Amino acid sequence: MDVKKVALLVGALLIAAVTAVMAKNMFAGSGAPQAQAAAVPQGPKILVARKPLPVGAMVDAESFAYQPWPAELVQQAYYQEGGPDADPAKLIGTVVRNAITAGQPVTRGSLVGPQDRGFLAAALTPGMRAITVPVNDIAGVAGFVFPGDRVDMVLTQTVTGGGDGPPLKVSETIIRNLRVLATGQATNRQGEDGKPIIASFGNVTFEVTPKLAEKISVAQSLGQLSLVLRSIADNQAELERMVSTGQVKVPAGASPADERKMLMAMASQPVDTSPTFATGGDVSRFQRRSVPARSPSSSYASSAAAAPAPRAPAPVPGTAVQMGPTVRIARGNNVSFVPVGAR
Repeated sequence: MDVKKVALLVGALLIAAVTAVMAKNMFAGSGAPQAQAAAVPQGPKILVARKPLPVGAMVDAESFAYQPWPAELVQQAYYQEGGPDADPAKLIGTVVRNAITAGQPVTRGSLVGPQDRGFLAAALTPGMRAITVPVNDIAGVAGFVFPGDRVDMVLTQTVTGGGDGPPLKVSETIIRNLRVLATGQATNRQGEDGKPIIASFGNVTFEVTPKLAEKISVAQSLGQLSLVLRSIADNQAELERMVSTGQVKVPAGASPADERKMLMAMASQPVDTSPTFATGGDVSRFQRRSVPARSPSSSYASSAAAAPAPRAPAPVPGTAVQMGPTVRIARGNNVSFVPVGAR
């Protein structure tokens, strides 16, 4: 091979290698500058809502959290960390008076406590009413009913029916899924450690519709009312029953969020349809299963005793009165006396 050609080839390879090394160093040194986040000034921490809180919502431990806030935007109405009344534990059990969106600062005017005026009105769902029913230790489930629980209301009464024999004794579940607002005068029966306090009370306040308030008022005059505590899982079963029977109809085109919101609202509504009952005959063979009815013979006897006795026709002046036996003839309501032997 020609020496001159070999020398040119070696020189070209050396030049290419040097060029590659220089290019690598040049691109490595001119890399893009690293972006550095600007330091955010840490301001005071204020209490903000972690989730949307509608009017009437009961505050729990998952409702609020402290979050840094620009110092120039902090207002006196905010709950600031370290303040005398900014302990989130003391806010548990309060009710939202004004709607709060997620991430919005919580103001002192947006919450109302159990000891504040208007607390019960704020705790009511729009369109609902509050009614109080007297109970005792037995009817009130021995103090194990707490605000926020769901109960069924049972009416026990005695029906005479006006007939012979013992009266009918019957119990009927008149309303299901009632929300308890307060027991006695307490809306939150929890101690300082957060555990529920079991105590006796003489009355229970419920959240009802205006129509159910009328029914409960009448039921108190008919007999004795008792409360039956419901399981938390029964709300889902009640909702499934309402959907299967056609009482709940989901509108076409509704989003999953709207559908869930509507179903949850229906599941929390009290129900007074399809009542169930049990009579004394269902419990004991010596009790009745129906209302005692009036027998036909007793009805005729009582009506005959109540009817006035018919009077004999008064003699007409100037006519002779015939003395002797007479026969009493009744034609429906018409009663006449005919002398024996008369034509």
